[in-house]
Amino acid sequence: MSILQHLFCIDINLGVRNYQSTPGAVLLDVRPRREHAIRRIPESQNLPLDDLDQAGTLLPDLHQPIFVYAYGGDNSAKAVSRLKAMGYTQVHDIGGIKRCCGNHGYQGPSEGYGWNRPADL
Repeated sequence: MSILQHLFCIDINLGVRNYQSTPGAVLLDVRPRREHAIRRIPESQNLPLDDLDQAGTLLPDLHQPIFVYAYGGDNSAKAVSRLKAMGYTQVHDIGGIKRCCGNHGYQGPSEGYGWNRPADL
C-alpha cells in the first residue's frame, strides 16, 4: 500500500459510486485475468497491469473517464500513473477491493465465482 493510501485511505466504494454517476466512464480492473475471472466489481473491464501498453485497443478515447482499481491499491496507483503518461486525461485511482486503512474494502455486489479471495491467489 502506498504512503498516499495510508494518509488518505482511498474509499473504493465512493470511487465506484463516482464511476456509476459519470456518463461514459469505464471501470478498469488492473489485476491479473485469473483474479478478475474469480471475482470482480460488476461492469468492470480487465486490463492487467502487465498488459497496460495495450490500453489504446480497449480505451481508444484519451478523454474518456477511467476509474481504476486493483486488489490492494498499489497497482491501481501504478496504472493511473502509466495511463496518464500515455496521454489519458481523466484517470482516477479508486484503490483496492481488499479491506484496508480501517475501511471495509469493496462492499457492493460482485460477479464471478465468489467474493472470498481463494488462498492460492
